[in-house]
Amino acid sequence: MDGFYTSHWIVTTLLALPVLGSALVFLVPETRARVVALIVSLLELGLAIPLFWTVSPTATCRVPGILGPLAWGPKVVPLANCTAIPWLPDWGIFYRVGLDGLSLVLVLLAVGLLPLMVLGSWTYIQRRQRTFYAMLLLLTTGVIGVFVAFDLFLFYVFWEMMLIPMYFLIGIWGGERRIYAAVKFFLYTTFGSLLMLVAILVLVHRTWRATGVLSFHYFDLLHTPLTLEQQLWLFAAFALAFAIKVPIVPFHTWLPAAHWQAPTAGSVVLAGVLLKMGVYGLLRFALPYFPDAATHPVVVMVLLGLGVVGVIYGAWVAAVQEDAKRLVAYTSVAHLGYAVVGLFALTTESVQGAVVLMLAHGLSTPMLFFLLGMLYERRHTYRIADYGGLATSLPLWSTALVVAALASVGLPMLNNFVGEFLVLLGAAQARFLYAVLAGTGVILSAVYMLWLVQRAFYGPAPDAVRHHVTDMNGREWALVMPLIVMMVWMGVGPQSFLPPISQQSRQTLEIVLEKPAAQKSAQEVAHAR
Repeated sequence: MDGFYTSHWIVTTLLALPVLGSALVFLVPETRARVVALIVSLLELGLAIPLFWTVSPTATCRVPGILGPLAWGPKVVPLANCTAIPWLPDWGIFYRVGLDGLSLVLVLLAVGLLPLMVLGSWTYIQRRQRTFYAMLLLLTTGVIGVFVAFDLFLFYVFWEMMLIPMYFLIGIWGGERRIYAAVKFFLYTTFGSLLMLVAILVLVHRTWRATGVLSFHYFDLLHTPLTLEQQLWLFAAFALAFAIKVPIVPFHTWLPAAHWQAPTAGSVVLAGVLLKMGVYGLLRFALPYFPDAATHPVVVMVLLGLGVVGVIYGAWVAAVQEDAKRLVAYTSVAHLGYAVVGLFALTTESVQGAVVLMLAHGLSTPMLFFLLGMLYERRHTYRIADYGGLATSLPLWSTALVVAALASVGLPMLNNFVGEFLVLLGAAQARFLYAVLAGTGVILSAVYMLWLVQRAFYGPAPDAVRHHVTDMNGREWALVMPLIVMMVWMGVGPQSFLPPISQQSRQTLEIVLEKPAAQKSAQEVAHAR
């Protein structure tokens, strides 16, 4: 078993098991599909949890001979559980997967939310259950693949793969305007993805011109000599694809529609995992691949400004929503605005805070969506005006919502506080004005969240709410308790999660701040042209 957890087979198994599960759900009766999906998701989680202890933040992996980097890339890479198996070797395309600290925590987040999404859909999904759970499992494979792929062609395949099941989750099981929301989500993301594909091909071509070898290897492409102009164009293409996914204002307009129309599990996977792919892409690719562009004063000013705008705009728009689900959707724009500020403040603390905030947001916001989904099953509405008096009629549900709301606000001893504190601390060291402006989001988040609590819990209660609503059952408690435990754990013991995150943050900043491209000789740059 130790050998299994130190080899690539654990990563490959985590990728293959949901695909196998998506096939198995079609071999059972419609009403049993959820049982198969739950078993597969628990098995996936059971396989993934030991990785938290077996993957070292300082692990390295020697990639053998012809299966490794083909150009000037290192023969020993800072990864665990890595492999490189030929796929289309004549084109430099390999099945290259591995784990580092950043990949590890995001894979665990994705796998941990999967059984909760199945439980959250247990009674919510009543039609086409086999197809629904198959899409949910396939989506998980696509998301995990994005986080573990270290071949850019393979990364792009997984990036596009997750679009299809998400499109169907919204388009088939969503609300009245589900087709509009699904198409808008697909078009926005596909547009950004195509620009990223062009940038990947240009990057590979530049490497081929410099070395005479075709390679899509992540670590080979890190060393591609580029002029500042080339970096700026390629950075723009990568950053736009990831900005749409974050989403950064003004590329955010697909998100409220997608959240509003998606089923509960769709909203959870969007907020919990898919939005993190944008921040992950910026940290994994855009920053280290194009360090001169990423540290260019104009680029930094623009992205820090957009991050601050996202924090303030997302909070103000959330505060005026009359629909509880749209309110929570706009909180994602605000919270991930903090993550963007953290990344482009370019300090160790701020980058660590951005990653911690990704994880924290991946717990508290899904819990809010789960709780709203439970209320929707009882009341069939998300309008806040249709609630009221819930503190009396649903005391257990109300208690859980207060915990999630306080975590979202950033209350100390809960998860979001750690990430927001690190982001603001790191940003204040380098970009004090931006840190002050972003800090106003802490106050604004209290405004919209506590106002939601006040209107839902203590407003006038309609008769239907007062007399005909039951409180949370055992299945629903089993769904929210793991999230509460993890939120408290992250708030009280953040050091448990910081070592793998810190190592990756330092490595990325070393690449970015050393500006290796600026140190290339004129001969190398001329040859790259």
